[in-house]
Amino acid sequence: MQVDFYQLAGTPVETVVPQLAAKVLESGERLLIVAGEERLRTLLDEALWTHDPTSFLPHGSDADERAAHQPILLSDKPEAANEARFVMLADGAWRDEALGFERVFYLFDADRLDDARTAWRSLAEKDGVEPRYWKQEAGRWRQGP
Repeated sequence: MQVDFYQLAGTPVETVVPQLAAKVLESGERLLIVAGEERLRTLLDEALWTHDPTSFLPHGSDADERAAHQPILLSDKPEAANEARFVMLADGAWRDEALGFERVFYLFDADRLDDARTAWRSLAEKDGVEPRYWKQEAGRWRQGP
């Protein structure tokens, strides 16, 4: 399984989430986006609707009765009612339950750097887990050392 660490450096999470979510949908996969705080889920919900004025990213909440049909699902827990194989931890909090997915996008900022380092060290010791680090350079994501 692959765990992609995305260090947010100056770009707000509500900008990064729709960009990555769009790429997941383009690949034909479903996505679960996890954020513990309702305020952040609301912000991400709005960002998924408005990130591109010519389109939108189809999504819903795990509280919706049609949650199982949503290609992108927002939740406060890493349980994919939409049967997503990809999960995005958008609030900077690592959750070991994410290891049950095929691919994890772990987004964190400077406030969560120590947590990200702890998660990296823990994952680097696990068989079958490939952690990768991504950083922004000139507005583009590049895989780091």
